[in-house]
Amino acid sequence: MEKLEARIRNHDREIEKMCNFHYQGFVDSITELLKVRGEAQKLKNQVTDTNRKLQNEGKEVSDGSSLGIACRLQQRNISATVDKLTLCLPVLEMYSKLREQMKSKRHYPALKTLEHLEHTFLPQVSHYRFCKVMVDNIPRLDRNERRKERKARRDRNERRKAGETEMKGGEQERQMKGGKKGQERETEMKGEKQERQKGKERQKRKQEISHVFHGFFSPFQVPGAQDLVDFSPVYRCLHIYSVLEQLCCHPQSTLARITPRFLREKFPQIVFFVVEDHILHTTQGLVNRAYIDELWEMALSKTIAALRTHSSYCSDPSLVLDLKNLIVLFADTLQGYGFPVNQLFDMLLEIQDQYSETLLKKWAGVFRNILDSDNYSPIPVSNDDVYRKIVGQFPFQDAELEKQPFPKKFPFSEFVPKVYGQIKEFIYACLKFSEDLHLSSTEVDDMIRKSTNLLLTRTLSNCLQNVIKRKNVGLTELVQIIINTTHLEKSCKFLEEFITNITNVLPETVHTTKLYGTTTFKDARHAAEEEIYTNLNQKIDQFLQLADYDWMAPEPGSRASEYLVDLIGFLRSTFAVFTHLPGKVAQTACMSACKHLSTSLLQLLLEAEVRQLTLGALHQFNLDVEECEQFARSGPVPGFQGDTLQLAFIDLRQLLDLFIQWDWSTYLADYGQPTCKYLRVNPTTALILLEKMRDTSRKNNVFAQFRKNERDKQKLIDTVAKQLRGLINSHHS
Repeated sequence: MEKLEARIRNHDREIEKMCNFHYQGFVDSITELLKVRGEAQKLKNQVTDTNRKLQNEGKEVSDGSSLGIACRLQQRNISATVDKLTLCLPVLEMYSKLREQMKSKRHYPALKTLEHLEHTFLPQVSHYRFCKVMVDNIPRLDRNERRKERKARRDRNERRKAGETEMKGGEQERQMKGGKKGQERETEMKGEKQERQKGKERQKRKQEISHVFHGFFSPFQVPGAQDLVDFSPVYRCLHIYSVLEQLCCHPQSTLARITPRFLREKFPQIVFFVVEDHILHTTQGLVNRAYIDELWEMALSKTIAALRTHSSYCSDPSLVLDLKNLIVLFADTLQGYGFPVNQLFDMLLEIQDQYSETLLKKWAGVFRNILDSDNYSPIPVSNDDVYRKIVGQFPFQDAELEKQPFPKKFPFSEFVPKVYGQIKEFIYACLKFSEDLHLSSTEVDDMIRKSTNLLLTRTLSNCLQNVIKRKNVGLTELVQIIINTTHLEKSCKFLEEFITNITNVLPETVHTTKLYGTTTFKDARHAAEEEIYTNLNQKIDQFLQLADYDWMAPEPGSRASEYLVDLIGFLRSTFAVFTHLPGKVAQTACMSACKHLSTSLLQLLLEAEVRQLTLGALHQFNLDVEECEQFARSGPVPGFQGDTLQLAFIDLRQLLDLFIQWDWSTYLADYGQPTCKYLRVNPTTALILLEKMRDTSRKNNVFAQFRKNERDKQKLIDTVAKQLRGLINSHHS
């Protein structure tokens, strides 16, 4: 009961505290409620007064109701008028657009607008008189526009037909020239016969064009004033301005991507300038040379601007080549009629750079596919047919390999003949663009060599470097890459001969660009060699992570550590793969691996975590070093003279001999002399190792001070340590 009463008192105190805390809020709420009651009373009084006033003014409101109705009616009429005008405005806008299209002779868009106006907008406002007038006129406008559109389409077809006829003849003449290029003319009479044949073909093409435009040109066969008056409207229908307006002045948005269909349809229409030339030579006073030259300059500048702008979107080399061929055919055709076309050929030289870039992008993908799909293994050959096929693809000669019986293997993998063949294909692709550009052999040779150098130094080099730097590339693949690049480097002279045979320009000619293939393949080979050295060192580090020395072992084991035996076995199998590598590469890799192994073993011995070291542990470590020295003496890679490879472990050997033989007197006496037995032992390294052994002696031999031999040993260690510190200080000073 006492505890219950105490608890009740506690609850009472908490209730009192809570009431005190909320008391002020309660007082504020009551105050606000009183204020609200007063405000509510005021509002009630105002409502009462308002009702009283409304009752008094009710009579006045009824008198003004008629005026409010009139205002609402006026507002409704205004809204209805706005709605009707909203329906009429699109009709007027479409009609205005139709008039502009008819005025600018855009007949097909005018027909579409007329159809839209007739079936969409006019039915909504057909009850208005002005719309009825439009509806009555629509059939007449439709007939006129359709007639004009058919006539314009027929004119375009005639222009295209004339252009195609002339360009077809020009192409046949060009092919005939190309077929006879490089052949010697047998007699002068044969040359004259060819010239007469060319003249007949040119005359035949003119007759075909005249036949195509017979309905237009027949009046001009008998030139006179009457002809000029009667048929000048026909000439205006054929005027070149209509073509230029469609092709150059207003290039359509669809030209953002040039297609072969666009090129083949539009170029013959521009060749309609041959009609202007025909009119110039068959009429009098209708046009003159100055007018045609001015018109040609304007058309040429706009055509070049349009082609230069839109050709930049071409990412397909075959499309760029089609564009070039049509431009050449177009230029040659009009040049035959006396029109200057030098600007077109200058533009083609600009497009040539773009063509080279598109080729480089395409071949970058080709090289990536070849390198990714290669198995990086020597090509096996089972019979003579396969052997001859590969030798035909890649210039390789090896008398010893030919003597070997089947099956046998080429030293390189499949990507060597594939890459070599693709380089030749690239050269052929570059040559295609240079055809018919009226370039000299030297210019063609220079163009091909520069593009090929870009392919080798930029595209192929990047692809090879990417393969070499892959994370998952192994030592076997790197070795095969070195072998492959070595053979590709030797093939560069055959690529030089290949280009020379194509262009007939000797490499000894002045200003002839040299191929940089040798440099490219050397750089790739050196990168692969560096990657081999790095990978070997990483593998060695992985084995060393398995090292588990007992630095406090009182006695050594009977054989070398297992991890080191496995490491030596890995190195033997790895260097056995290096048999096809150049001798210096294999020797450098072997020496680099041995030096890295020696340095890493020394770091294991000196690392700070090893604070104590017994003589037994040092003997076990010595067994491992002897295993490494045995590996070096066995000659894992041929070509080393004497004990050259063993010198990689000379620092470890001298340090271990010094401690195991405890030959401090010799070391301290001969230190600094060239003939010193322990010349490679650094006093700082010796002092660190000595400190580890001294700590072991102190901690493991509690009663060492009571045994004379141990006391003498401790004194000797202290004396040697003191002298080593003196050597270190004197060296630093």
